[in-house]
Amino acid sequence: MIDSSILKWKGGAELFHIILQIWGGGFYLLNKIFFSQAERSKDDVKQKWLVRSWAVYLIGLPAWLVIFVLERNWIVFAVEAGGATGMVLGLMIAKQGIGNEPKWLDYITRVAVVMGIGVSLYDFGGITTINQVLELGTIVGFLFGTYLLAKQKASGYLWFILMNGSMGTLLAVQNYFWLVLQQALSLIFVLDAYRMNKRNKAHS
Repeated sequence: MIDSSILKWKGGAELFHIILQIWGGGFYLLNKIFFSQAERSKDDVKQKWLVRSWAVYLIGLPAWLVIFVLERNWIVFAVEAGGATGMVLGLMIAKQGIGNEPKWLDYITRVAVVMGIGVSLYDFGGITTINQVLELGTIVGFLFGTYLLAKQKASGYLWFILMNGSMGTLLAVQNYFWLVLQQALSLIFVLDAYRMNKRNKAHS
């Protein structure tokens, strides 16, 4: 007979996973939705959407860090945590405007991008599994995408496409199907934001 305490623990763990998926996935999805809305807006309204976008990105970060710990994806965990500087940089630029952000924060973010990719490649010691390929795609897409979008460069959306595609596949392998759906929806809004950005530039 199965101990009832074990059943309670398993049930609680499953609920905890669901909460993490809703928390992390929901706020990261809002980040992409708000980016899309920002590209559909102008001037002060656009800046407000950008502020919201970076704010919800930061709110969703802790849930993802816990998920990576539970799945023992240590490299992605470290890189995601380091990417927080890029999120803060994006938030400050959205609030104060490009050129008014602290130079030291910009420098730290650049260092985090280079170190994150470098440490990941060193730790892999050669790409030998599909999970490593997916993790590397997630890492590179996340770091470059976050930094470039923080600097309000449209090319960051292209890196986010790599990130969402790689992360979605990795999560599917690990049976996080709600988060796979979130990644798919995020990809749609990233593509829309990129399309709107290019259209606005063509009409300006």
